[in-house]
Amino acid sequence: MATQLETARGIVRVPTGVWTVDPVHSSVEFRVKHMMISTVRGRFGEFEGLIEAAPDYHDSKVRGTVKAASIDTNEPRRDDHLRSADFFDVENHPTIGFESTTIEHVEKGDYRVTGDLTMHGETRPVSFEVTVHGVTPDPQGGSRVGVEVRGTISRGEFGLRWQQALETGGVVVADEVRVSADLSAVCTREAES
Repeated sequence: MATQLETARGIVRVPTGVWTVDPVHSSVEFRVKHMMISTVRGRFGEFEGLIEAAPDYHDSKVRGTVKAASIDTNEPRRDDHLRSADFFDVENHPTIGFESTTIEHVEKGDYRVTGDLTMHGETRPVSFEVTVHGVTPDPQGGSRVGVEVRGTISRGEFGLRWQQALETGGVVVADEVRVSADLSAVCTREAES
């Protein structure tokens, strides 16, 4: 069983194998400025993800999908507006997806993962900062790894351009959206020896 972090030449990494994100013990969240002065926080309640950790981390792959309609900002009317054609247009674009194209090691357990993000029918390359926090035995007898993801995207680049100007200058919703995910993934297939 993969029960310890793999280290080689000071690189902390996810042990080789296939790891499936456990949504019950994970979160996918975002923050965006509202009216230029406050921050609205939200999360997505339905998502899935997969880490295919190869022997050489450069060959590893990361994939994830979020159900756009599962957005929750703790305000039902705002959530309905975000699901509408003004924003995510969930009837025509029900999912947000990410698939990695390159993985670069920064230091220790820190990586830069670049890939294609598809949202609102638009696909753009984005990079996320990723930290591998650790791996531990799972109560069910397997292994579990903890990974934190951070990044910033421009919603306008994905066609989410709804806006309203403020009388005092500025806009209601900022273009820059900060994305974060705290992921707990279970090893579903060990590396073949």
